[in-house]
Amino acid sequence: MSRNLLYPVIGVLLIAVGALGYWAYQEQNRSGVEMNVGGRSLTIETR
Repeated sequence: MSRNLLYPVIGVLLIAVGALGYWAYQEQNRSGVEMNVGGRSLTIETR
C-alpha cells in the first residue's frame, strides 16, 4: 500500500476511534431520569 493512501486511512481510523471514545464517555456520564412509555406500563429509571 502506498503512503499516499496509507496516511488518509490512518487519519480516518483515528477520527473514528476518537468519535467512539467521546460517545462512550458521554454515555457513561449521563445522569438524570429516563422515562419510557411503552405498551401498557410506565417505566422510570434513575441513572
